[in-house]
Amino acid sequence: MKYSGLTSHQAEEQLKSYGFNEIPEKNPSIAIKFLKKLISPISLMLLAASLLSLYTNKIFDFYFILFLLLLNLVIALWQESKADNAIKKLNENLAQKIKVLRDDKWIYIDSRLLVPGDIIELSSGEVIPADGEVIESNHTSVNEAALSGESLPKDKAVHDKVYSGSFLVTGLAVIKVSATGVNTNFGNTLFSVEGVSRKSLLEKDILSISKFLTIISIISIIILSVIFSLQNFSTLELLTLDLSLVIAGIPISLPTVMTLIIESGVLNLAKKNVIVRRLSSLEDLSNVNFLLTDKTGTLTQNKITIQNVYPYNQFALDDVLKYASISASSDSNNPIDQAVLEKAQSLHIDPLKFTKIDFIPADSERKRSTMTVNTSKNKLIISTGAPQIILKLCKIDRKTKEDFSAKIESLAKEGFRTLAVSITEGSKEESMQLVGLLSLSDTLREDAKSVIQFLRKSGIGVTMVTGDNRAIAAQIAHSLSLNEEKIVTKEDLDKTNWENINSSFFLNTGAFAEILPEDKFKLVQKAKKFFTVASNGDGINDLPALKVANVGFAVKNAVTALKATADIVLLSNGISVIKDAIIESRKIFERTFTYSLYRISESYRLIITITILGIFYKIYPLTALQIIVIALLNDIPMISLAFDRVKTAAHPSKIDFKQRFILSTIFGMVGVFNSLTLFFIMKNILHVDWPIIQTAYFLKLTVSGHMLIFVAHTKEKWFKYFPSKEVILATSLTQLVATTFALTGFLMPAKIPLYWVIIVWGWSFMWMQVTEIGKDLQSKFRNRGNLKVENIELSKI
Repeated sequence: MKYSGLTSHQAEEQLKSYGFNEIPEKNPSIAIKFLKKLISPISLMLLAASLLSLYTNKIFDFYFILFLLLLNLVIALWQESKADNAIKKLNENLAQKIKVLRDDKWIYIDSRLLVPGDIIELSSGEVIPADGEVIESNHTSVNEAALSGESLPKDKAVHDKVYSGSFLVTGLAVIKVSATGVNTNFGNTLFSVEGVSRKSLLEKDILSISKFLTIISIISIIILSVIFSLQNFSTLELLTLDLSLVIAGIPISLPTVMTLIIESGVLNLAKKNVIVRRLSSLEDLSNVNFLLTDKTGTLTQNKITIQNVYPYNQFALDDVLKYASISASSDSNNPIDQAVLEKAQSLHIDPLKFTKIDFIPADSERKRSTMTVNTSKNKLIISTGAPQIILKLCKIDRKTKEDFSAKIESLAKEGFRTLAVSITEGSKEESMQLVGLLSLSDTLREDAKSVIQFLRKSGIGVTMVTGDNRAIAAQIAHSLSLNEEKIVTKEDLDKTNWENINSSFFLNTGAFAEILPEDKFKLVQKAKKFFTVASNGDGINDLPALKVANVGFAVKNAVTALKATADIVLLSNGISVIKDAIIESRKIFERTFTYSLYRISESYRLIITITILGIFYKIYPLTALQIIVIALLNDIPMISLAFDRVKTAAHPSKIDFKQRFILSTIFGMVGVFNSLTLFFIMKNILHVDWPIIQTAYFLKLTVSGHMLIFVAHTKEKWFKYFPSKEVILATSLTQLVATTFALTGFLMPAKIPLYWVIIVWGWSFMWMQVTEIGKDLQSKFRNRGNLKVENIELSKI
């Protein structure tokens, strides 16, 4: 059918009139973002502390607290801006390319450049990028769940309306665009990467920690308020001290640290051609312990070539490729069709001249494509697809059938897929003539075997899922060191009682063969009862399986509808990118765990120390300003933890609440004990002046707190595995600032002599080793417990 699309000039004029085919995001202005942060609880508390300082004529404290507040807001806004820009760039990588008729030529353009009047062609799995009217339909059905909530696809005929945001399930369609961008019925919103506002379990865990520390702070405040009220503290002074303690106890840097940790991971993955659509899926990925992986493009190179051509009956090699080329011409993006056309071209085979009458594309149910054409001699129906399906359509003698089946089996054992071609001059696909067989080669990726071994060592079971037959699956399983002795076919699954399937069934199976999309969906659903499951796919029929998986990957050559709904999109072929995603997700987990461990320990140390001294000595060891400065100096190293160097966990990561509680208690209690001991020595034994004690105490809390990062960030001895350069720089800078304040007396009750600075540093370093010993003892005790558990488990086998 002849269409008249737009010219390039007309398209440019339409673009000026209607704008880009996109829905502009309603991003709040910088002023609105600033005001939202200004009215957050922690900002309001800092503001209240500054106003109380002004009311009590502490003018410098007033301005300094305001400065710290503004600095914290600016840093937070800057980091959020970086995150927003990063997400925007990731969105650009997910832009859909559309086949459009311009200047009487079919070309591919970015979907945002579509304009009303454009004529576009879409195939199965493609998202409809704009509202329009169907002007040609080849067995087209559309999923409009995003519009109406109706999950069943609707058939679309000529003159039917289609809307942006839906996608083709089957067939081909030529559509004339009627509305784009803001003028569409729904809007092209499927391709936006999820922002960090959706909280994962790790984020919720940290928020619960924040609430817990806030409660501890409030309990301490109540106790101290009662004690100091009896000591005739003024109400304003007491309120200022209480506010400062709340500020110290609440993790001010929580939103910034979480944003940075996730942003850092997402950007690192983007550099490795992995695009994360659902950011919270990174945490799910760190827990994945079973992968159901596709073969093509993941374990193989997805570079399909025609290895050999086997003609049958009276047909010649040229005939097989001529008829296969006619069928392949309808979908030049299909790798098998590309291979057919390249093979015919390399052999200099002249293509048959034909006029297309009808075309039914292949899908997972039909397993064949059907092309109806007029040639110069006659009308033909050409069917190309799975040999076992084509064989049922053909009328052949028993010997030919046996030879044909034997050839397929022989090629499968060698690892070759096959494609059969048949024709008929009749009006239906019956009693067709078998033209020939094509053997397809798709070489295994060089890294596939080593990556699978890595995944297994990392605690992740791997099983291949393929539509190929048992022989091909067994040959590939053997090459990848998967269990070739247990290949489960669709026929085997149909005979299996699914209620009796357990985890061993999945772990001992090398591959599932001859699998249909509905089987893959059931396998993922069942595996989720025993594992945290990841699965990948490329076709529209993989959508249910990827949706039900804990983490769904859309591979490089996946249809746009699958990329639009997958958790993670891979922009390069191969299983190594999945490995990269898993490693990065575990790094995110480790960084978050380190942050939470350090945050709890520090808050324990500061709040409990101040509370105990308040109860027994009836004094605050620090001024309100000192407490606020410590809290904000702690924020800088904590933010740098987002970029810390961490060792990836050898096995899937889950929050070990018990281990964290024990470690944070050890770290916190060691900090409390050494803080109280130093205070006792200075006040009761050496009788040091009170202002000197306060300044030395400020320095001690800052220095020892930042030394704790070196201990807490690794399971090894701190001197064997240093933090990243960013963390070392941040802690060095803040310790230098704290030391300078102590030596000069800036913001301090008094300046202290150099020998006290050396004593405080030496004291802090000594107790850092005590903390390290506590960590080491806890680790040995925990490992001994794990060994006992393993021995008990082994004795059961």
